[in-house]
Amino acid sequence: MKYLLLLLALSSAMAADELTVLDSASKPAEAFEGWLVREFNELCDNRNTAFEVMIKSEKACKAWQEERRAFFLERIGGLPERTPLNPQITGTLKGKGYRVENIILETRPAFHLTANLYLPDTPPPWPAVLVSCGHSHEGKAVGQYQLICMLLARHGMAAMCYDPIGQGERYQMLDLAKERAVFDDAPHVKVPHPNVRLMCTTEHTMTGISSALIGANAAQFRIWDGMRVIDYLQSRKDILADKIGCTGNSGGGTETAYLMALDDRILAAAPGCYLTTFKKLIETKGPQDGEQNIAGQIAFGMDEADYCIMRAPKPTLICAGTRDVTFDFGGTWELFRDAKRFYSRIGHPDMIDLAAPDAPHGFTLQLREAVTRFMARHLLSKDIVVREIEKLPDSFDDNQLRDLSKPDWTPEQLQCTPKGQVRLLPGERSVFQINAETAAKLKKTRESGLGPKTILETIGASETIAEPQVESIGKIAREGFSIEKLALKVENAFQLPALLYTPDKPNGQAILYLHGESLKADSDAIEQFVKAGNLVLAAELRGIGETETGLRRKSFGAGRFGRDNLEIITAYLMGKSFVGMRADDVRSWARYLKTKAGTVSLIATGEAAIPGLHAAALEPDDFTKITLRRMITSYESLVGEGETFDQTVNMIHGVLSHYDLPDLIRLVGKDRVFIEQPVDGMGAKVE
Repeated sequence: MKYLLLLLALSSAMAADELTVLDSASKPAEAFEGWLVREFNELCDNRNTAFEVMIKSEKACKAWQEERRAFFLERIGGLPERTPLNPQITGTLKGKGYRVENIILETRPAFHLTANLYLPDTPPPWPAVLVSCGHSHEGKAVGQYQLICMLLARHGMAAMCYDPIGQGERYQMLDLAKERAVFDDAPHVKVPHPNVRLMCTTEHTMTGISSALIGANAAQFRIWDGMRVIDYLQSRKDILADKIGCTGNSGGGTETAYLMALDDRILAAAPGCYLTTFKKLIETKGPQDGEQNIAGQIAFGMDEADYCIMRAPKPTLICAGTRDVTFDFGGTWELFRDAKRFYSRIGHPDMIDLAAPDAPHGFTLQLREAVTRFMARHLLSKDIVVREIEKLPDSFDDNQLRDLSKPDWTPEQLQCTPKGQVRLLPGERSVFQINAETAAKLKKTRESGLGPKTILETIGASETIAEPQVESIGKIAREGFSIEKLALKVENAFQLPALLYTPDKPNGQAILYLHGESLKADSDAIEQFVKAGNLVLAAELRGIGETETGLRRKSFGAGRFGRDNLEIITAYLMGKSFVGMRADDVRSWARYLKTKAGTVSLIATGEAAIPGLHAAALEPDDFTKITLRRMITSYESLVGEGETFDQTVNMIHGVLSHYDLPDLIRLVGKDRVFIEQPVDGMGAKVE
């Protein structure tokens, strides 16, 4: 029996190999990814050329800043209105040379922020520094963030460290039905609260998908948090309202970079272990979490150096470790050069500097000391010597650079909420509920006159489709039909495979069959169509099957967001969507097939379904019948669901400002569109 099963498995594998179209030696997946990276790099080069050519006067410098700031604000979805903060001090702690207040702020109605405010023992008023956390599960309670706050307070500056969404006491996707000790998606990592299920990075990217669909970004929540913290600090009589600083590490470095670019109240800023060039980032680790990618920013010409440039000439200290393996220091050095030159062009070269110890990624002891000196210079008008510890040991490892000093407090002591999570407060809203409210408002204001131009602009598809360049690779003879291997040249850079099934007795009908996993899938069903006399073109779209990417490097959370998640987000930074690019592929295959038969119908499954629907909406005369299988029912359903599975590939920035999937179905014609086995955001079947 085992021998028979082995023979069947070998037979199946041989049949699958027989249907492979593209030469594996040409590495078709790498060809697609390579094209994407080349296009990305070209956009980066265009930005750099513009930087060299266009900024030659004070007026041009100001325009560069204002254009990028306006673009940035628009792409994060703007900012909400200011509402009462209703601050609560829920506890106090006494440390050596400072004290701590545990604080809750209501940054939006029924949406709370948890923070620890470290206050000096010296008489007030004091300057204040926002300290934004990196991707630490315990948020503000993590040792390196306690230590920088303690150091600042002991040198006469207040420091307010707050939990970002999805961290510390602000996880947005609690599981109230079950308590756990470790994360579901990382069983080796302890959870900060028993009802927390998913890691902070996972929550951030889930928030990113939800936000992108309404034309916003997860960064909006992070940025607004920081701005409301400044509002609170400036409302206190013991804080000097015009002496506000901001610093943060890693994801907190991202937050600092964003805040310092957009909020003029920040006098001194020190973003740490984040700033590099996007070109270097794509070359090495690839795009990071949802809040770290702004839609179309590379196409617009906004690189990471522009976060520093937007705030010029205000004092800025770029902090980095020369041995940072997450954010390449070579890129940091290039970024510093650009920012320094801009500051020089406007007459303030001394207002930007770089602290770069020989250290790894992290808010290390050297950076904590450098940031405290920098803040003292610009917030206290003092040049001081800062030593966190009296004498370094003769030898220590990289981890000890972060932990040579010990924090004073446990997470429990720094806890602000009664039960350890804001989502357990009565009536508390989640980011997904807030986004869902926005989506519902967009639905009411969308224009009814949806047409091809709006669809083209929304998904970034081509206005016209060129004559398809299709190469015949070979033929296979079968009983009653033949299979021709075809390759479509795309973007003049790579090929997409297809199998053309031609019946011996054709009935004049043709089917474009697009499977979301591989052209080899559903081969039995395809053969039944062919034996009934239908001409069938089983084709693949870029990033599916033989050109599937994500093989060169592993994307964190690939199981949830797709193995090709990094390539999808790379395209997102370029203002492209996989839906738009794949819709163009569908249109090309349809145009080719129409040269073979007068009547063409479409069957699209899984990842191919949404591009297929868009192609049908753009080219209404291409298909007589459209069958869509295992497709989500609407984009709006994803916004408020929270947890989704492999939906990054369907993400279109701002789509719900213009239309939803049911709108496309109405545009194509309900009598021509057939939905089979619809699914929710997790891929589960729905009625």
